[in-house]
Amino acid sequence: QVQLVESGGGVVQAGGSLRLSCAASGRTFSLRAMGWFRQAPGRERERLAAVSSGAATTYYADSVKGRFTISRDNAKNMVYLQMNSLKPEDTAVYYCAARPPGATVAGSQYDAWGQGTQVTVSS
Repeated sequence: QVQLVESGGGVVQAGGSLRLSCAASGRTFSLRAMGWFRQAPGRERERLAAVSSGAATTYYADSVKGRFTISRDNAKNMVYLQMNSLKPEDTAVYYCAARPPGATVAGSQYDAWGQGTQVTVSS
C-alpha cells in the first residue's frame, strides 16, 4: 500500500503560480504511475496530469496543458504539480493519487488517494 499527503495549496491571484507537493509512504511508490486530480463544488472529479513510474511518460488534460507540469522524485517519494498562469476556474480541491503497481500512466484506475489540498484563485 501507499499513503499520500498533499501540501502547497492556498490562495493566489489570477496569473500567479503554485506548486503542489505529494509525499508518499510505502515501498511501492517507485513502481506506481501517479496522477493529480481536482474537484470543484458541484463538478465531477477531473484528471489533470499523470506521470509514469520512471517519469518517462506524462499525460495532461487539455484544460491544463501548457500551464501545469507534473514531476516526481523517486529518491524522495515525492510527486509535484507546478501550476502557472492560474485562472479562477482552477479553484478546486486538488488530489494526488496512485495507480496500482506496474500499471501504465494511461489507465483510469487509481487505488490510493490523498486527503486533498484547497487551491483558490482570485480574480
